[in-house]
Amino acid sequence: MGSVTTRPGPTLRAQWLGQQIKELREAAGITLKQAGEYLERDPSTVSRFESAEYPIRRADLLALLDFYSVSDQRRREGLLNLREEVWQKGWWDGFADAVDRRFIDYVWLESRAQAIHSFDDTLLPGLLQTNRYAEAAIRAADPDLADEQVKRAVELRIKRQQVLTGDSPTQLHAILDEALLLRTVHSPETMRDQLRHLGDCAQKPNVEIRVLPFRVDAHASPAGAFKVFTLVEPYPDVAYTETLGGAIFVETPGAERFVQTYDRLQRVTLSPEESAERISAAAKETP
Repeated sequence: MGSVTTRPGPTLRAQWLGQQIKELREAAGITLKQAGEYLERDPSTVSRFESAEYPIRRADLLALLDFYSVSDQRRREGLLNLREEVWQKGWWDGFADAVDRRFIDYVWLESRAQAIHSFDDTLLPGLLQTNRYAEAAIRAADPDLADEQVKRAVELRIKRQQVLTGDSPTQLHAILDEALLLRTVHSPETMRDQLRHLGDCAQKPNVEIRVLPFRVDAHASPAGAFKVFTLVEPYPDVAYTETLGGAIFVETPGAERFVQTYDRLQRVTLSPEESAERISAAAKETP
C-alpha cells in the first residue's frame, strides 16, 4: 500500500500557541464574544485563533495579552516568539512532499531541543544512521515508495543529523536494544559500516550511547521505542512514539512517564564505555 495523503492540520507549535491563548482568556474570565468585540472581530475568529485554524497576527496577539492583563514580560516575549515560530518556515518544510505532515513537527522538535533521550528496539535512531542504512530502513517501511520519494526521505533523514554538530549541538542520549547491533539491515557490508559509524558518533561529547543487553529480561518499555525532547521555554517537554495508527506526541505532564521509563531503562544498560566495546565487537562479528 502506498503513502496516504491527508489534509495537513495545524502544526504542533500552532496548537501550543492557541492553547495558551485560550487558557489566558479563560483565566481572565473573558468570553469569546468579549475578546472578539475588543479586537473588533467576530467571536468565531478568536475561536479559530485558539484552535490554531487561523494563525494570529502580532498586533492581535499583543492586543489580547493586554486585554487579558498579561503583564509578565517573560511570558509575553515567550508567546510572541512562539507566534514567530508558527509563521516562520524552516528548511524542513521543503520536505513536506516527502513525509507525513506530522513528521515535520517531529523534525521541528529536533531542531529546537536542548536534549533528546531516546530508546530504540527495532531500528537505530535516524540521527545516527548512515545513508545506506537509512535507505534500506525507509524502503522496508514502505516498499511501494518511488525511488525519488525514497531519495527525498533519505536526504531529510541525513540533513536532520546537523543538530548534532555546530556551535550549540543538541545533547543526544540514546539507549539501543542489543538486538539492533546484530540485526542485519540490507547487507553485512551496510551493517558493518553502520556499526563503525555508530562507534564514531559515540565519541562526540554531546552523544551518549548505551546498549540494553540481552541479559536484561522484561524491561521498562515493553511497548517499544520512544523519544523525549527537552525544550526551552515557552515550549513544554514532549514525548514522541509511533504506532501503526500514526505518531503520538505527549506533552508535559504526560511526558514525565516517558522520562521515568528512560531512567529505569538506563539503570540496567551497559555503561557508555561498555556499550562502545559491544558496538565494536558487533562490527567485528558481522560476517
